[in-house]
Amino acid sequence: MAPSPSIDALEAGVLAGDPVLLARAITLVESSRTADRDMSRQLLSRLAQKTGSAQRIGISGVPGVGKSTLIETLGLRLIERGLTVAVLAVDPSSTLSGGSILGDKSRMGALAQSDGAFIRPSPSAATLGGVARRTREALELCEAAGFDVVLVETVGVGQSETSVADMVDLFLVLTLPGAGDELQGIKKGILEHADIIAVNKADGERVDLAKASVADHAAALHYTRADSEHWTPCALAISAQTGDGLDELWDLAQEHRRILNEAGVLTAKRREQRARWMWNALEERLLDAFRDHPEVAAQLEAAQARVREGEQTPEEAAEQLLSLFLA
Repeated sequence: MAPSPSIDALEAGVLAGDPVLLARAITLVESSRTADRDMSRQLLSRLAQKTGSAQRIGISGVPGVGKSTLIETLGLRLIERGLTVAVLAVDPSSTLSGGSILGDKSRMGALAQSDGAFIRPSPSAATLGGVARRTREALELCEAAGFDVVLVETVGVGQSETSVADMVDLFLVLTLPGAGDELQGIKKGILEHADIIAVNKADGERVDLAKASVADHAAALHYTRADSEHWTPCALAISAQTGDGLDELWDLAQEHRRILNEAGVLTAKRREQRARWMWNALEERLLDAFRDHPEVAAQLEAAQARVREGEQTPEEAAEQLLSLFLA
């Protein structure tokens, strides 16, 4: 087995855009081993000043809506324009085995073989919000590696698909032709975060239905509060399969970036995202410290057993465990 690269080698490799060392760096930051976590914090600290220049786009939508097809078609088109594209694809993990298929490279075969692209599938590992536990860190590593565009594809499991909006510049929600029940399905929570809604599979006999869906989504957006006063969320029809509408979609993404940049909103948004990242990291470290506390660890299973049997309320058990931690 090849030895793990040093932090110096990882730093140099990421900055050089080496896909192998970038993948090893992401594996490092995803690791839960104590030694790896210490090393990953050092690596991220070294690279912190090399991030922030990429265009970050989050893509969400229910399973089967065509997220992977869109990413491949759009990614290849952007590479033709001379841009480099990194894809962070989050696959759902089994709640029983914890395993994940991680099949995005096979679903995006042509893009995966392109010299201008990097695709990294990661398991969600039961993390809420449609993203993996270390998506933020992986995103920053891809930026440090010099990619022009970073696309974050979420799991696509429902209303919790909003965490990605806290780490990207533009949040794209992908839907299918046909309004009504589907509008209810994507929920107001996602609509409030969407910068662009794209109705996919607008081809063949579904073109008229897709246009009707665009009108329905546009009407629904009037009843939501936009994240920024400088940008009015919009809807359009596309076909990831044929490529129809993708130039218009990319033009909208560029217009969104230009407007937010000129208004100074994008810089402020990135700063707020980093502050929220700090709080997320703090909550995670506190939870790890709580679980690793010797007295808490000794009582945790017994407390859970009492709660399961109804011998103690969850609130009482939590209070007792917390008192052990804070003692």
